[in-house]
Parts: sequence; C-alpha cells; structure tokens
Amino acid sequence: MDAYSYLARGKVFANAQTGNMLLLGIALADGRLDQALRYLLPVLSFALGISVTQVLSMRLKERRLPLMSHWRQIALLLEIVLLGVVAFVPEESNALANTLTSLACGIQVQAFRKIHGRPFATTMCIGNLRSGTHALIAYLHAGRLEQLRSAGLYYATIGSFVVGAIVGGRLIEKSGLLAILGCPVLLLVALGLMGIDRERRERRGQAMGEAQKRVY
Repeated sequence: MDAYSYLARGKVFANAQTGNMLLLGIALADGRLDQALRYLLPVLSFALGISVTQVLSMRLKERRLPLMSHWRQIALLLEIVLLGVVAFVPEESNALANTLTSLACGIQVQAFRKIHGRPFATTMCIGNLRSGTHALIAYLHAGRLEQLRSAGLYYATIGSFVVGAIVGGRLIEKSGLLAILGCPVLLLVALGLMGIDRERRERRGQAMGEAQKRVY
C-alpha cells in the first residue's frame, strides 16, 4: 500500500505517517498550503481508521456475529472494500485515493497488533526493527530459544514488508492504478484463514468438552 500510494499516487505515504508529517512540515515552512493538504489528509484518515476499528472492537468484541467468527473479519472486509474502490479512483483524484488507502491502513494497524502474543505492526517497520533487535541481543546474552523465535518473527515481518514493496512496484509497472487490487486478494486469503482457524478452535473446544463429560 505504501509502494502504491508513493509510486502511483503522487509520492504520498499510506502507512508511514511520520513521513507524511515531515513532508507536511516542509510544505508549511515553504508556504505551499495545497501541498500541505496532500499530506495532512492521509494523516487524519489514518487516525479515523484507528477510531473506526476501536469502535468496532468495543461494540462487537463480546458478540456472536452471524456469518462472522470475529469482529476483525469485519475490519478486513471494510479494508477490502476501501482498497477495491481505490483501484478505480482516477489519477486526477489522487488525494481521495490516498485518503481511502490511509483509512484502510489505519483499520489494519489497529485491528492486528499481535503475532503469536507479541506486539507488532503490520504496516510499518520501525517498531518491529526495535523489538526484533532487542530480542536478538537478549538471545545472545541469555541464550533463551524463545527470544530467538521472537527475533525471527519480527525480522520475517520486516522481510515480508520489503517483499511486498518489490511486488507492489512490479505490479504498478504492469497494471498502473489497478495494482492495488493485489491487496484485496491477499486480504481475502487472510479472511479465509481466519475462518479456518475459528473452525479448528471450535472443534477443539467440542472435543475437550466431550472428554470432560466422559471423565465426570
């Protein structure tokens, strides 16, 4: 998504809001208010995405949802729809496209904040780099295998981010503005995996319940 918004939509970041804030400050210092707005809108939209996801979490966290196993699947569906719309926003409306992309990014970064119980970020690397390096140094000091696993998870996440940027760049060369459709495809796969995981947990819970009945 960052590769797409930067390369295809006017050199604005979808995820890296620190970069947008830096460019916003430079534009304001130069008195270029129209340029400043280009960078301000994604920042505000990213924050809105976080807010929307937090509201979803608070309202739906404890509810049994029809056709859905978890409120995060609703967040993924929102993201899929938003990115699908972005693909067909014309180039002269790049500000709108970047705003919608940042909204989707805000939804994602708030909905998915852990991997195997470890805090991490799906849309940015700085926190993962800090956590991965911390875990690696801790492993070298104490030799605990769990710390090495943590470092591996964080560095693998960073690696997948780089691979995504490479793939995104190639898709943009071949498909132009439609390249963003690669993201909804991957998110649909994630949506399916979440459903499979829920079914496994339910079967495991049923099996444990039957075992307890036999014991008692």
